[in-house]
Amino acid sequence: MLENIQFANPYFFWLLLALPIAIIWYIFKHKKETASIKVSSLKGFKVSSSFLSRLKPLIFILRLLALAFFIVALSRPQTKDISSRTKTTKGIDIVMAIDVSSSMLAKDLKPNRLSALKEVASDFIKERVSDRIGLVVYSGESFTKTPITSDKSIVLNALRQVNYGLLEDGTAIGMGLATAVNRLKESKAKSKVIILLTDGVNNAGFIEPQTAAGLAIEFGIKVYTIGIGTNGMALTPIAYNLDGSFKYGLREVEIDEDLLQKIADETGGRYFRATNNKKLEEIYGEINKLEKTEVEEFKYTKYEEKFRPLVLLGLGLILLEFLLRNTLFRSFV
Repeated sequence: MLENIQFANPYFFWLLLALPIAIIWYIFKHKKETASIKVSSLKGFKVSSSFLSRLKPLIFILRLLALAFFIVALSRPQTKDISSRTKTTKGIDIVMAIDVSSSMLAKDLKPNRLSALKEVASDFIKERVSDRIGLVVYSGESFTKTPITSDKSIVLNALRQVNYGLLEDGTAIGMGLATAVNRLKESKAKSKVIILLTDGVNNAGFIEPQTAAGLAIEFGIKVYTIGIGTNGMALTPIAYNLDGSFKYGLREVEIDEDLLQKIADETGGRYFRATNNKKLEEIYGEINKLEKTEVEEFKYTKYEEKFRPLVLLGLGLILLEFLLRNTLFRSFV
């Protein structure tokens, strides 16, 4: 308890030097006021002192203690409680545009590209505490899975539901990007970001990727593009089995890196290539560092004054001294 006490006016402690001076003065005065007589013998005298006379110094002690309490009170003992509050000064709105075409089930990332992405993206969303996030999915078409929201539980739940088969197959990069831009165009955030991920080339949709990129530029939206897939051949769905499951075969990984690089450059973003699970995780970690949310911290210091009990104790001792001096010790003062 005492380790939390500090004093606002510690220089008042110098006044405590007056206490030993007062004690010396009292002893000197007491000796001076005490009468003495020299006799050759005490025979025939009955010498006794009353109990109250022995307690006479108590009055002085009470005054001394009261003075000490007042001096400590003047030094203003207090406790300090420091608390802080954070305020987001630069919010970021982020839309993640995810390719859900059949090729995203390729097994060059474990267990497949889409599952690996969902795991890494989930960690990314959890770390963006102060930002709003939305989800757009696309293949041959595109749609908004979740509009931008600050409720991370809604976004994470929607991400878990992202799977192949939601849309017609194909890779409509322009459609995915345009839908993401549409989600952000009315945003009032100081920073607007799209993370566009694909594992192929634009082969579907009625909006060209360059047109969608132009819209992103017009609305001040930065686009980070990610090409996902190993270099060379990957075990990819190539046909259906009789039971409706996919038949896998080796296919060359084709990603339009020039297009993705151009979109990123024109919008002020960056292009990344994820060839394995670790690289994909590193990419989202890098984007997380690049798009930092500015947070302002306010610190509050609350002081609680502790001098009042000392003043009350001092006053109580003065009152007690006054009562004793005018009652029990009246004849000795």
